Amino acid sequence: MLTTKQTVLAVVTLCTGIAFAIQVPTSDQISIASNDRSDVLPGFGGAGDEPRAYRPDTSSLDFVYHNHEDMTRYLRATTARYPNLTALYSIGKSVQGRELWVMVVSASPYEHMLGKPDVKYIGNIHGNEAVGRELLLHMIQYLITSYTTDPYIKWLLDNTRIHILPSLNPDGYAASKEGTCDGGQGRYNSRGFDLNRNFPDYFKQNNKRSQPETEAVKEWINKIQFVLSGSLHGGALVASYPYDNTPNAKICRSSSTCAVFNSYVSQPSLTPDDDVFKHLSLTYANNHAKMSRGVACKSASPSFENGITNGAAWYPLTGGMQDYNYIWHGCMEVTLEVSCCKFPPAYELRKYWDDNQLSMIKFLAEAHRGVQGFVMDPNGGPIERAQLKIKGRDVGFSTTKYGEFWRILMPGVYKLEVFADGFVPRDVDFMVVEQHPTLLNVTMQPSKRNDGPYYRPVQQPAQSQYRPQIAAPGGLPSNSINGSPADEGILSTLSNGFNSLVNNIFG
Repeated sequence: MLTTKQTVLAVVTLCTGIAFAIQVPTSDQISIASNDRSDVLPGFGGAGDEPRAYRPDTSSLDFVYHNHEDMTRYLRATTARYPNLTALYSIGKSVQGRELWVMVVSASPYEHMLGKPDVKYIGNIHGNEAVGRELLLHMIQYLITSYTTDPYIKWLLDNTRIHILPSLNPDGYAASKEGTCDGGQGRYNSRGFDLNRNFPDYFKQNNKRSQPETEAVKEWINKIQFVLSGSLHGGALVASYPYDNTPNAKICRSSSTCAVFNSYVSQPSLTPDDDVFKHLSLTYANNHAKMSRGVACKSASPSFENGITNGAAWYPLTGGMQDYNYIWHGCMEVTLEVSCCKFPPAYELRKYWDDNQLSMIKFLAEAHRGVQGFVMDPNGGPIERAQLKIKGRDVGFSTTKYGEFWRILMPGVYKLEVFADGFVPRDVDFMVVEQHPTLLNVTMQPSKRNDGPYYRPVQQPAQSQYRPQIAAPGGLPSNSINGSPADEGILSTLSNGFNSLVNNIFG
């Protein structure tokens, strides 16, 4: 029986904004099949005497690999069978014309739920990394079949819209081969581009021609304001968090040999939200059956303390999807490497599902940690595209057309800075506590001239989010948009070849 505490904790009351915390429904103790997993995410603690198991209904989805046609049939059949919990849409097509399907799983699949966050999972960005693709199909199956029997899943779907894109690179998947643990066959899209090196980059100009698959993702996350995201990969067992790139790479722009050296003697490149990204990564790793042990996949591969790593500390890359989500759209994305073998035999898929299912669920629930609320005008109308940032954390986020905002934060005292065209900027203090998302509503006052009517200040050049200023050599701020091209010549070719080799090994 689900227990809901009715306590409302008053945190901060201001004349310009109101903040308070709400209790999130708790869940029973959780275990997975033969693995006793009584450890649960703080904030969703045990209630009830009997442990229960997360067990999917697999009657209509076997543990086998599904080609694009099979996957399409499954998704269409699922949304026809569960029209109240699912909606199927495409964000575009691959180079070879395959649909990039997304399944929404939610109690409100066809329309946004006011005040409730959108989250997403993306799989198979590298076509030969196939485990994540199947995990996401089973995730869909599990959520829809558990909604009426599992109070925790019901709460998650009642309060969250989950968008699942099982395969971003269906062309690469079609070219890859089951049983191949290493190598690059099928990794790239059909034009030979690595999609996880194909996004705009903050630290360095990315001259690679944008591909249809990445353009589809960019348009998708520009339309839907995602709060949290996970990208499923293979080739290692670790949760990797931003930044993937580093400003230090600029030091070696004129020397290819130096660039090679810096790429593999790497230092962390930390975001202003490093505490949050580490927590999100640990949430996944600690709920995984093996990841938190930090065991290396091979004797020559690195081991990862607690099963997590900063992306640039592992190896830097330019044009990664998780950095783009964070800097350009304020969405916190973590890269989840879920299998040592990129494309293991199908008979191992059940094991991977058992290892990952609790992690996948608990990770999404983290969208309800931190602060959320509305930015409104004095009449209670929503202010769309208001720019917000947490003081001291210079990567910002913005409101939806309904004036909503969300930000994942750890417990503490913060100051929210709010800017909106035509309104007086506001600073609002608030507190985040463990286990309870803090609700914060901010009212903005219109700005006006001394000589009379209201006016709208001169609009600054468009920029989707606040971005940190990275010091380049010589102490001047760097500019990722106008950076110079990569070095050319034989040493650069050598460097690029070495990078490709490492990418194929590590994922």
